Amino acid sequence: MTVLSSRALNRAALARQLLLGRARLTALDAVRHLCGLQAQEPQEPFTGLWSRLHGFAPADLSGLVTGRQAVRVHLMRRTMHLVASDDALAWRARHDAMLRQRVLGTYRRELAGVDPGELAAAGRAVMADGEPRTMGELARAVVGRWPQAGPRPLGELLVAALLPTVQVPPRGLWRTAGGARYLLLASWLGREVDPAAPDGTDPVGEALVLRYLAAYGPATTADLRAWSGLAGLPGAVAALRPRLVAFRDEAGRELLDLPDAPRPDPDTPAPVRFLPAFDNAVLGYQDRSRIIDDEHRLLSVAGERVVLVDGRVAATWTVDGGTVTVSPLGRVSRSDRSAVEEEGSALASFLSDGAEDGVRIAPSP
Repeated sequence: MTVLSSRALNRAALARQLLLGRARLTALDAVRHLCGLQAQEPQEPFTGLWSRLHGFAPADLSGLVTGRQAVRVHLMRRTMHLVASDDALAWRARHDAMLRQRVLGTYRRELAGVDPGELAAAGRAVMADGEPRTMGELARAVVGRWPQAGPRPLGELLVAALLPTVQVPPRGLWRTAGGARYLLLASWLGREVDPAAPDGTDPVGEALVLRYLAAYGPATTADLRAWSGLAGLPGAVAALRPRLVAFRDEAGRELLDLPDAPRPDPDTPAPVRFLPAFDNAVLGYQDRSRIIDDEHRLLSVAGERVVLVDGRVAATWTVDGGTVTVSPLGRVSRSDRSAVEEEGSALASFLSDGAEDGVRIAPSP
């Protein structure tokens, strides 16, 4: 079985994540290809697409949200994702059990004695009028029946697990502030969530495996589980094995992939790229060493925005007053510094609508 080096895996991941060169895709096609963008920080997906797409304009993404072609929903790992509306409808039922288990695991004591079916029915009754509500407003409307639970656990169980909900605009629009208000996904899109498959079949799980490999592969089954948070996918993987190819990584782990997916030469140049907080190019794997050193792994879950140099996380970045400040994690060569300054200047211009292009690189540690 062919062994793929860490650098080969890095270049494959960059290619699948549209980070080897800006793609000429529409914003919607990019969101679909990437299986959504992690989006608990509402403005971050704009930087994520700017770093990946040729000629991306913020209005492209805002228009998808207001036009209801893309939605902000709880899906993979119980985190807020911006996904294509068709994918939200197709995938939501497959995530039900995972979403419920994760919320109940967080609030096990508070939610003891709360019947999820009764709570879901109460929540649906409140939301039947089609008016957007904050999580707090929804929770306060039902907490009288379960006062021991408290509003926060009830609200999270409702909007993140029991009810397929969407965060409605203006939250998630470019340069627009807005608190998180929720509607039922079916109310917002005018179509019910696709029903769960009959027992013994998992067409959505199989589709997710194929979509994940197209956007993240080659990958282990542990990577797939870490990205999705879903149990039960080994059955989908087993059903798909005749359609997949297998490799090994340098640690001997099996990697699965699509036969014709891009696996660039490991020496393919990788441009400097600025990634937003919680970007799935980093978070989408159990083994993130293909893109970030283990000593810096916690940056990926701490909300730090990172800079890729030669395809790997080499710095963090912030923006203040129109100036992008880059903080290297180690030594940066003169040529790399020049590339970071050029890309950082373009980012500063994007984030300020062309008003600023300042870049500052802090001293190396």
